[in-house]
Amino acid sequence: MSRTTDHLSDKLHAYMLRWGVDEPKPVRALREDTHGLAEDGWQSSPEQVQFLSVLAGLMGARRFLEIGTFTGYCTLRMAMALPSDGLVVASDVTNEFVEKVGRAHWRNAGMEDRIDLRVGPALETLAELLMEMGAESFDMAFIDANKKDYPVYFDFCARLVRPNGVIMIDNVFWGGKVADPSDTRKSTEGIRDVTRKASEHPDFEVSIVPIGDGLLLARRLP
Repeated sequence: MSRTTDHLSDKLHAYMLRWGVDEPKPVRALREDTHGLAEDGWQSSPEQVQFLSVLAGLMGARRFLEIGTFTGYCTLRMAMALPSDGLVVASDVTNEFVEKVGRAHWRNAGMEDRIDLRVGPALETLAELLMEMGAESFDMAFIDANKKDYPVYFDFCARLVRPNGVIMIDNVFWGGKVADPSDTRKSTEGIRDVTRKASEHPDFEVSIVPIGDGLLLARRLP
């Protein structure tokens, strides 16, 4: 997660938010309420969430899988981006922040029935989704949770996303730490490993977009 795209000046970032982000009022209200939390740095940036929303529209996406939910800011924006029969499956190890901030905004926006929040370890949730919904059941998957487990999350999503579907992996720059060979922490190695795995996977093509803290897009080839 990253609240802003760090390499932009404050003035340029403000300009981008003014003209390049279409943030519905309920989504903005959720974001602003999230800023009142001590953990607000975990929130995705508005420009990144807007990018995902536009991508969903281009793809005609109906099912979106989110691994790592926090207050549900991205969750709500994606629910609003999908058609009326769309579904966001959101996974997080806790519902503390959703209940504290997000759910009221989901309800006020009329989107609560489009969101299926699964609370528990993500690896268990992903295994359950494969059993319940089957392979190739999602158009898009967004990974933004425990960094050391990123490679395993990707393996599950590679099965859950349909051909021409997209897996999006957040924080692949990790504040520049991925380019520092001396940093061998599990979180950093997890991000390096998933980046290599996606890049070298024969069934995917990859692009890294320098938005937020680095967003990797992996399109499953038809």
